[in-house]
Amino acid sequence: MNEGAPRNGTVLKEVPVQEAVGLRLAHDLTQILPGQFKGRLFKKGHIITEADIPKLLDIGKEHIYTMELGEGELHEDDAAGQMADALYGDGMKLTEPHEGKVAIKSDLTVPALAVIDESVVHAINNLGDIALATLRSHAVVMPGGQLAATRVIPLFVAEEKVAHVRRIADQYRQLHEGRGPLQLRPLQSFRIGLLTTGGEVFSGRIEDKFGPAVRRIVESLGSEIAEQRFAPDDRQTIVKEIHYLLEQRYDMILVTGGMSVDPDDRTPAAIAEAGARIVSYGTPMLPGSMLLVGYLNDVPIMGLPGCVMHDPYTSFNVLLPRVLAGEAITREEVVQLGYGGLHNC
Repeated sequence: MNEGAPRNGTVLKEVPVQEAVGLRLAHDLTQILPGQFKGRLFKKGHIITEADIPKLLDIGKEHIYTMELGEGELHEDDAAGQMADALYGDGMKLTEPHEGKVAIKSDLTVPALAVIDESVVHAINNLGDIALATLRSHAVVMPGGQLAATRVIPLFVAEEKVAHVRRIADQYRQLHEGRGPLQLRPLQSFRIGLLTTGGEVFSGRIEDKFGPAVRRIVESLGSEIAEQRFAPDDRQTIVKEIHYLLEQRYDMILVTGGMSVDPDDRTPAAIAEAGARIVSYGTPMLPGSMLLVGYLNDVPIMGLPGCVMHDPYTSFNVLLPRVLAGEAITREEVVQLGYGGLHNC
């Protein structure tokens, strides 16, 4: 082949490590020390020296690849970077390509809700040789947290595959007013009024466990319990306290306890009597099936079941971030919680 003539395809050459001094690595090489370290030992493009040979042998590399890319082909790192660049959006940042992977992370200073179009993820992964892994839509992403990653499976891939990813992303934006298939919706900081019901707590017979548990969840998402009040298992008293919290103009009202079908549990009826529009009393998710969601003069109100006190993940953990992101909860969304809604039971 004459110098400068176009190549028909990428050429990979396998070279024994003892003969590789002075050659450039075609890809990153990883070192794994169980229980201690897993990461990049040598970066793509590293020029091998005599001192590197023992290290290569230590990680089981008796041969290395050198590579000459063919026309119309991309190295795994370049392809993964271009894919990520086509997909990421506002409030996100990209990591440096590493072993054919690029992570898409939150660049926000507050928690956010991931909103991801599942059909786009499937369409990209159906192309073959490339991969897009994401969180499920409506997962919470903390500041600096990862919501997606691109990956190229072989060492090189056709440029057309990456161009196809770009077309998919561009078409999505054209159909959705410029919004990309990966989005982050920052959670708002709510001031929340909390009403804890139950005669045993109101009388002081037992210590309140609900308040601290709810406070931890709320604060982890950047909001606060501005006030906590207590009421016995008396419907009229609960209604009165709900109206009091509404008058304080809190962004949200939470009512804990008294959510079961026991005769002493008055909370669901009291929330309805207070004037709330009930979206759903009961969810098809476990734990958290007795949760109530409604709106009182457009203020979100939830009745929280006892599992919120002791289970690490309930329907409250699913729906609260959506409310904080400004979403209006519908019955259809509650119904959909049943699929994949079995947790720690």
